[in-house]
Amino acid sequence: MPDIASLTIAFRGAGDVASGAALRLYNAGLRRIILLETARPMAVRRTVSFSEAVYEGEILVEGVRARLASSPAEIPSIWKEEALPVLVDPDGTLIRGQKPDVVIEATIAKRNIGVHITDAPLVIGVGPGFTAGKDVHCVVETKRGFTLGRLYRSGSAAPDTGRPGDVMGYTLERVLRAPCAGLFETTLDIGDRVEAGQSVGTVAGQPVISEIGGILRGLLRSGISVEKGTKMGDVEPRPNVGFHKCSDKGMAVGGALLEAILAHALNKAPQPSAEASDEM
Repeated sequence: MPDIASLTIAFRGAGDVASGAALRLYNAGLRRIILLETARPMAVRRTVSFSEAVYEGEILVEGVRARLASSPAEIPSIWKEEALPVLVDPDGTLIRGQKPDVVIEATIAKRNIGVHITDAPLVIGVGPGFTAGKDVHCVVETKRGFTLGRLYRSGSAAPDTGRPGDVMGYTLERVLRAPCAGLFETTLDIGDRVEAGQSVGTVAGQPVISEIGGILRGLLRSGISVEKGTKMGDVEPRPNVGFHKCSDKGMAVGGALLEAILAHALNKAPQPSAEASDEM
């Protein structure tokens, strides 16, 4: 049997979905994970995003620690600490230099921002924007519903609808977006309660109003510059939702990644799977 635990896995992106997926791989014993991020991550669910290590130096998510690496040379020592290295590398330069065994494009940009099927022996795209067999080897579905977490080895994931998932009848109302371009400022934080009509903060002096009451499940850092329409947070109307646990979406994606990696490492030919368009 091949030494699956020795595989080097590079994630492009370390937001909440990528973090939930990386956590699942880590807990399965795949520890040689590298997380590549931008110099200014924009994750709103910061309490469960390894990208926060870029700002804080390190972060703990469900008992797993990530630490910022100043250069690729630090990665082996961080692995020895049983932590996950986070490297500021938005262009994926490490991928070309280190040649990992697996590359996972999990920035959730909803378009291909530079991943190629030749980047590694196994390249996986998370969400829409990729075609399995063309620019990646396989694609993971991120659309909520019965297809969430399915692995496609042909075709693409469902296209982005621009509409968040329904929670207690709320969709677009749950999301906080920038009313204009400028500096976001707030005195609130994740876990705080807001009421319908309440200002959560300001962008260039313009108030950011919550349309519903609930708990802030996600919120950008105060002092971040945003563009008009940028997602800045989300309001959770349900009670007793854990804000320090990775999402069901991230964990489902992690399960699909584990399936893809194990099938590749064991050289098992998978059964043909339907494309997303056939599942809807």
